[in-house]
Amino acid sequence: MTIRSRSAASSTALPDELPPDATRVATGIAIVLVAQLMLVLDATVVNVALPRIDADLGFGPAALSWVLNAYTLAFGGLLLLGGRLGDVRGRRRLFLLGLGLFTLASLLGGLAQSPTQLVVARAAQGVGAAMAAPSVLALLTTNAPDEAARNRALALFGAVSSGGASIGLVLGGLLTDVASWRWTLFINVPIGLAVLLLTPRFVSETPRREGRFDVVGALTATVGAASVVWALVGAPEHGWLSARTLGVLLLGALSIALLVRTERRHPHPLVRPSLLADRRRVAALGVMGLVVAGQLSMFFLTVQYTQRALGMGPLATGFAFLPFSVGIFAMSRLTPSLLARHGAGRLIPVGAALLLTGFVLLSRVSETSTYATGVLPSMVLSGIGGALVFMPVTATVLSGVEHEHAGSASGLLQTVQQLGAAVGVAIVASVYAVGAQAGSFVPGARAAYLTSATFAAIALVIALAALARTRRGSAPAPEVEAEQVPVPDLAA
Repeated sequence: MTIRSRSAASSTALPDELPPDATRVATGIAIVLVAQLMLVLDATVVNVALPRIDADLGFGPAALSWVLNAYTLAFGGLLLLGGRLGDVRGRRRLFLLGLGLFTLASLLGGLAQSPTQLVVARAAQGVGAAMAAPSVLALLTTNAPDEAARNRALALFGAVSSGGASIGLVLGGLLTDVASWRWTLFINVPIGLAVLLLTPRFVSETPRREGRFDVVGALTATVGAASVVWALVGAPEHGWLSARTLGVLLLGALSIALLVRTERRHPHPLVRPSLLADRRRVAALGVMGLVVAGQLSMFFLTVQYTQRALGMGPLATGFAFLPFSVGIFAMSRLTPSLLARHGAGRLIPVGAALLLTGFVLLSRVSETSTYATGVLPSMVLSGIGGALVFMPVTATVLSGVEHEHAGSASGLLQTVQQLGAAVGVAIVASVYAVGAQAGSFVPGARAAYLTSATFAAIALVIALAALARTRRGSAPAPEVEAEQVPVPDLAA
């Protein structure tokens, strides 16, 4: 296929002459990626500091989870709205507005003197992140000058999004041990200010799109996503069959049903129905949600295993995840050329299989296991596997999406990630509680790790099924010029 061969060449060979604004574009992409790293770090950087936060502010066991849940709830509930607002009002504008709110909320959270103040600040961080995050991915794809640059930017985005969570554990442990838990929030302030100052100079604004805003879609999408996340994060505490959990899930389901009905009729929908008409895109979204569910639930378990069973402190626990991050970032250098040569349909199953293997190995840990024998091999496999999944999945979801709808597609992708994280941690926490034994972490962890592996196994099946359908149903591609295709199809 002509596009595939030209893609491979463009991804591996450098042009003889760089365009005049190449430095500006590269700097802009780097700035946007720094912002993405900051947003991703915030989902986990506070985790290691939770015991110190509890001791300082006096949360109590039940309320302490809201330091994490307030961020997840606001972030996951507003992502679709943030993506569409960026499409309509300008992505750079909404990116700056969201990042400004996130930076201010980080400062206020670091200064918090009561549990209520900290939870409100964390919720405000989530709102700011939901406004900025969809624009990050859209700005990367629309500012990249060609397909090769776009693929490299997507690979780095995947590395930052996947590896940033584990880096957050390292940074959180370091800041908590060396300084104070408050610096897990204060650290965002100088970074946020620097990005706010540099973005207008190096990142181009996208055109504003005319059209009536979908108010009903915005309300139902927000209520639906927020309700599902709220029900899931509270399910381990209140019970999966409790009136609270079932009632909120029902509210979320009804809101999503109303959203679907509205989007089919509205001339300017919040989520274009055509985005979900492509089977490969739907399969890629499913794979992303399941892989994130597996990874975040693995993080949840391994943080506790390294501290409770292996006796590691917060900083050592953070460093235990470094092989995962190294694997992600090392493979991100190779993924663009692998994607151009082999296609997403081949890379994603390999990555899912490596994740499955890593999670199964973790299910075999015991009280006598060491870090080198029990955890390290899984971290390496999971890092490499994650890199082979995240960038190809992202490219598949965005493949064929018009520039004016890139924010909506990005918001949809990241909403699936947040829902996957909430589902994964909620289910694994419940499985662990069923098998837990007093005084020993391992018995409950074995079944819980196998649950993480199940998420990866389902992702593998979906990836293989989507690839098989593509092979059977695809007609020979006509020979076309690569320059005629604004966003090449990378999923085949």
